[in-house]
This record gives sequence, structure tokens and C-alpha cells, in this order.
Amino acid sequence: MNTGALWLTVVALGLYHGLNPAMGWPLAVANGMTERRAAAVFATMLPLGGGHFLAIAVALAPFAWLGWYLEWHRAIRIGAGLAVLMFGVFKLVRRRHPRMLARIAPTRLAWWSFLMATAHGAGLMLVPFMLGLCAAPVPGHHPAVMASLAQTNLRTAMLVAIVHTVATLLAGIVMAWIVYRYLGLRFLRQAWLNLDAVWGLSLVLAGAAGIAFSM
Repeated sequence: MNTGALWLTVVALGLYHGLNPAMGWPLAVANGMTERRAAAVFATMLPLGGGHFLAIAVALAPFAWLGWYLEWHRAIRIGAGLAVLMFGVFKLVRRRHPRMLARIAPTRLAWWSFLMATAHGAGLMLVPFMLGLCAAPVPGHHPAVMASLAQTNLRTAMLVAIVHTVATLLAGIVMAWIVYRYLGLRFLRQAWLNLDAVWGLSLVLAGAAGIAFSM
């Protein structure tokens, strides 16, 4: 897969994450309706986006840093793909959310968003595609060059996290605004979509793609 296709995948996954109710846009709707003003919808999305970004960055950074090790480069990519695939299988088998997420106060939205994205493996889903964007190690390079390569990969990981989070925020804000302005809470009660199975399947597909890219 070429670089352009990988970046489009990062954006597409961001839009997918943003549309998923589990990532928090219903909380933005609820906040807007509680305060009875549209600005409250957008204000809530900011901490949700911040928590999501941190969850993505924490998941990507270790793999980006390890990716420069020449002798383990392929094994790391295959291992990352397997980890994503197995986590997807786990989510398909066990779809219940950790109970601790329900105990977090609504005023701590950034922390809630971070834990929710982490529990769903949102960052893990991006690892195979991020590794595809990282610079591949070249045999015989000086250690200083390899250290520079590691820093380049970390910057790539942070850029992936930023681009992905922006796409997530855009999709989440649009969805929250449509529900707040036009559809109302009745829509959430009557047409709620449980995407846990779809989410688990998408993790499996992302892991399988990561393994295929590293072969």
C-alpha cells in the first residue's frame, strides 16, 4: 500500500471512530441539551478529542520507536498486526465494556475519552498503518543515523495521531450537531446502533492488513 493510501486509511479510520457513539459524541449532545445552547455541544468535543488523541499517541509511540531496529523491523510489524487481530477477536467474543468507565464523572470527559479509546483499542487499530508510514531501516547505518530515524518515526506517529484525531473530531461534531439540532434524543433511543461487533471486526481486518503489508 502506498503512502497516499495509508494516509487516507488514517483519515477514514478517524471518521469511523468519530461516528462511533462509543467515542463520545452522545455526551456532546447531552451537554448541549442540558445547557440549552449549541456552543455547549462544541465545547464538550474538545476534551473528548484531547483524550482520544492521547490514547492514540500512547499506543503508537512505542511501536514507532521500536520500528527502527533493523533486525526486528519485520517481526515488529507482524507482531503488531497479530496483536491488533487478536484484540479484535477478543472484542468479538467479549463485548461488555469495563465497569470502571461508567464510574467516571461526566465532568472528566478527557479522562473518560482516553480510557474509552484505550479500552476499545482505537490506537492499536492504527498501528499497522502507522508502521507502514514510518521510514524503513537501512542496513549498515551509523547508530546516530538510526537514532535520528527513531525520532523521525516518533514524529510520524504524532502526525498520524493528529490527523486521525482531527478526522475523528470532525465526524463526531457533525454527528452531535445533527442529533442536537434536528434529530433529538428520541433518535438515540429509537435508532441506537450497537457497533461493538463491527468494531471488533474492523480490528481483525486492520490486524490482518498489517500482517499482509509486512510480508
